[in-house]
Amino acid sequence: MKLADLGEFGFIERIRGAVDKLEGNGVRIGIGDDCAVLELPAGQVLLTSNDLLIEEVHFRADWSDWRALGGKCVSVNVSDVAAMGGSPRHLYLGLAIPATMDMDDLDAFLEGFLEAASEYGAVLVGGDTCRSPGPLMISVTVEGAAPADQVITRSGARPGDAVYVSGTLGDSALALQQLKSGRSVADELAHRHHWPQARVALGRALAEAQLPSAMIDVSDGVLADLGHILDASAVGARLEQAQFPLSPAFHQALAEEPALFELALCGGEDYELLFTVPVGKEHLLAALVTDVPVTRIGTVTEAEQGLLLVDEAGELRSVKAKGFNHFAG
Repeated sequence: MKLADLGEFGFIERIRGAVDKLEGNGVRIGIGDDCAVLELPAGQVLLTSNDLLIEEVHFRADWSDWRALGGKCVSVNVSDVAAMGGSPRHLYLGLAIPATMDMDDLDAFLEGFLEAASEYGAVLVGGDTCRSPGPLMISVTVEGAAPADQVITRSGARPGDAVYVSGTLGDSALALQQLKSGRSVADELAHRHHWPQARVALGRALAEAQLPSAMIDVSDGVLADLGHILDASAVGARLEQAQFPLSPAFHQALAEEPALFELALCGGEDYELLFTVPVGKEHLLAALVTDVPVTRIGTVTEAEQGLLLVDEAGELRSVKAKGFNHFAG
């Protein structure tokens, strides 16, 4: 069946039927009215973020299955909430769909979307659908919540703070490069690209312990995203290449082609947490019980020093806060 055969309202009812049994998390009224009616826990503030994903710009259908794409759309949005120490609660989904798109593909997309939402404890409460004369376009808005005194921003880093990152870097970008070149992709790398995981538990643990002075998620690359912290905090930073956490699959590729380290710096779509910690609080990191390791990769410096990298040869060089360019061809 094609979407044109079902119609917009038939498709919305299809979504509503899949979501009704999942409602909760402060939802008084979800899909089916002009607005969702929602509640926040007492003493918490609302966190809201939006992402737009366009076929052939942010994803290609021949590189991923529709269920994985649905899950990824949730994770990349939830990651923004995690980066501020919050918990995701509500999602809104906007779809501009080619009329020729097969309903089986849309059902698989919706299945992956709702599975990921459920894993993060979030509920789909609204959105919009329309026909697209061109590619599939996906807009997702996430609402989260956090105690008012535990929200972490980009603007609190100070000279002397340690720079940390969770997980490993560069895996998704390496997978994408291999997909573009037509090479086979290791399962470990492919999973990181198609099924990224937002670090919600780690973000909440850090926020509850009030450890980070600033935090962001790595969506456009370490250099670009750290650059946002440096700009907002009016500081500089010195990174140590030898300390960057890399997966075994990335290490293997790097041994054959050393220039690939650039992907760990600028590749993006890691969706790890990048954060700064005051010196007097570093020892508290060890007490956090989370399922993802964190690694110190540098130090915050005075603003006039800019962004510096110590490479594997021990050479110190200035680097630009560059990453994925959403407006490049």
